[in-house]
Amino acid sequence: MRTILHADLNNCFASIESISHPEYRQIPFAVGGDEEMRHGIILAKNDCAKKFGIKTGEPLLSARQKCPELKVVKPNFELYDEYCTAVRNLYSEYTDQVEPFGMDESWLDTSGSISLFGDGIKIANELRRRVKKEFDLTISVGVSYNKIFAKLGSDYKKPDAVTAITPENYREIVWGLPVEELLFVGRATKAKLNRFGVKTIGELANTSENFLVTQFGKNGRMLYSYANGLDMSPVRKLSQAETIKSIGNSTTTPRDMENATDAKLIFNLLSEQVCRRLRKHRLKGSVVQIHLRSNDLTSFERQMQLNAPTDISSEVCKAAMELLLSNYNFALPLRSVGVRVTQLCDADTPVQLSFFTDSKHQEKLQKIEKIKDVINDRYGRYTICPAVILSDKTLFPEYDPATVTSCFKSH
Repeated sequence: MRTILHADLNNCFASIESISHPEYRQIPFAVGGDEEMRHGIILAKNDCAKKFGIKTGEPLLSARQKCPELKVVKPNFELYDEYCTAVRNLYSEYTDQVEPFGMDESWLDTSGSISLFGDGIKIANELRRRVKKEFDLTISVGVSYNKIFAKLGSDYKKPDAVTAITPENYREIVWGLPVEELLFVGRATKAKLNRFGVKTIGELANTSENFLVTQFGKNGRMLYSYANGLDMSPVRKLSQAETIKSIGNSTTTPRDMENATDAKLIFNLLSEQVCRRLRKHRLKGSVVQIHLRSNDLTSFERQMQLNAPTDISSEVCKAAMELLLSNYNFALPLRSVGVRVTQLCDADTPVQLSFFTDSKHQEKLQKIEKIKDVINDRYGRYTICPAVILSDKTLFPEYDPATVTSCFKSH
């Protein structure tokens, strides 16, 4: 039988901030977004803040109403990534099968390490001790025979705890939990299951698999498998990168986008960011998808097929605008938008030439994009960017021409 661990850094962002600011540990403290940019939600909070009922994902306005003295700092993702990478490297001393799940969580398959380090519980406690000693952080660890129950175990008891879920005790521990505690059961799936009278994982486990497949398609079979402890998916090795299926970016703007001109400015920026990442991974995509959310928080997505795969930002932006203009009339202003490129292929994949495509112009655009990447990597990401962003600083206040000027003067 396999021995799978799921290790979760407790209050990750807030805990890392508290290392350099120990005074935060004694007060209600949270890492949050930028309220002025309307990204004002709680990203992480410490135990003192939890006592006031503050939750991850909650608007900062609501959190401050619960706790007026709440201390909030902006996130430092580079610092968090540095710590999380170091912790994963520690995990890799016990097994080469370490699969990240987000920045602060990892699965470990220690089945082959038992003869060296002891059983799963012993390894889990050893990891807890070392993470606390070497990084001044705490982890909660679930120990089980599959990834799903290991994840439930790490969530079951926090902070700084180990929970073992075995074939003998999983009905007692797991089946009484709310169905939304199961991995990948989101709000919509929970609501649909609840309508069928399925409110716990145990009730899900005892629901007919055929019925679940009828209602949820192939996801129904997955839900049945997860609830009954039948998942046998492997833990990937740390060196095995997951296949990238799409690349996208989205943003909530400082003010609502009231017309297509406003939206085009943001689509230009998002397309630049998406295509830069495509080129970084040597990928191109042939489907462009947009996500729109109006100021009443209603959202929807639309997509279109391109004539050929691309990593050129102007082509992605053009497709995004076509989708917008054919599907949205701005009866309500937009609060946020997103751009995503899917159906990816290797950048060197041969494509069928078209009589309607100017191949020389395409090559010229490719060269320009690559030159932009080199300059922006060296001098800063906004050194070369679409001139349209100069038209309205209220939508993109981060751009400062003086910064770009000083970059060129100093080099």
